[in-house]
Amino acid sequence: MRILLSNDDGYFSPGITMLAEMLAPVAEITVVAPERDRSGSSNSLTLDRPLTVRQAQGRFYFVNGTPTDCVHLAVTGLLKELPDIVISGINHGANMGDDTIYSGTVAAATEGFLLGIPSIAISLVAEGGDHFRTAGRVAVELVSRFQRRPLGQPVLLNVNVPDVEFERLGRMQVTRLGRRHKAEPVVKSTTPRGETVYWIGAAGGAQDAGEGTDFHAVAADRVSITPLQVDLTRYGQAEAIGAWLAGDAGEG
Repeated sequence: MRILLSNDDGYFSPGITMLAEMLAPVAEITVVAPERDRSGSSNSLTLDRPLTVRQAQGRFYFVNGTPTDCVHLAVTGLLKELPDIVISGINHGANMGDDTIYSGTVAAATEGFLLGIPSIAISLVAEGGDHFRTAGRVAVELVSRFQRRPLGQPVLLNVNVPDVEFERLGRMQVTRLGRRHKAEPVVKSTTPRGETVYWIGAAGGAQDAGEGTDFHAVAADRVSITPLQVDLTRYGQAEAIGAWLAGDAGEG
């Protein structure tokens, strides 16, 4: 089995190093990741300049672009053979609820999915212990399941792992995305040169964290696995918008 690894924390991050180390015994691993931290870059592609790919060691490569760039380059030209799975992570921090819109970790997996490859984004809901090995063991288990029972269709899974010892984890649970409260206000400060600058505020706390959500599962020390889709069409409003447009036409 061939696995492409990427992330948004950079090729030097402990999460991707752990993932490569733990998956190496069960698959052929290639890492193509950003040269620096690109957290929050979402699904952006670099179209205004060329990209460079450099080799760090072995099958570790780093790109001066976004997580989406990394997976796109790897799948559409860099690799001689397509990967069987794309795995993005292990992210240092949660990617639950609304986080998935902004997450570069999820974006890297999404790009693999859009290119027809089963893809997994895996994040450690870190709270200080930083049990990357726990998340690594979860990744190994999921890959083993793919090997034993292929799903037969591209899937995009968003996996969040509690920051605890592996033995403390409960069962894996299929979840839906929760929702967060509105983000906290920007943080305004002044540089030594007197310039006003702004830092984006922290994400809001969990608003919809009821049973069945990713927030609820992780709070109970269970691994949250949310199947994602890439379809932004709001089908329920189609009829109402059609009537709204027809009303304007009638008035004309």
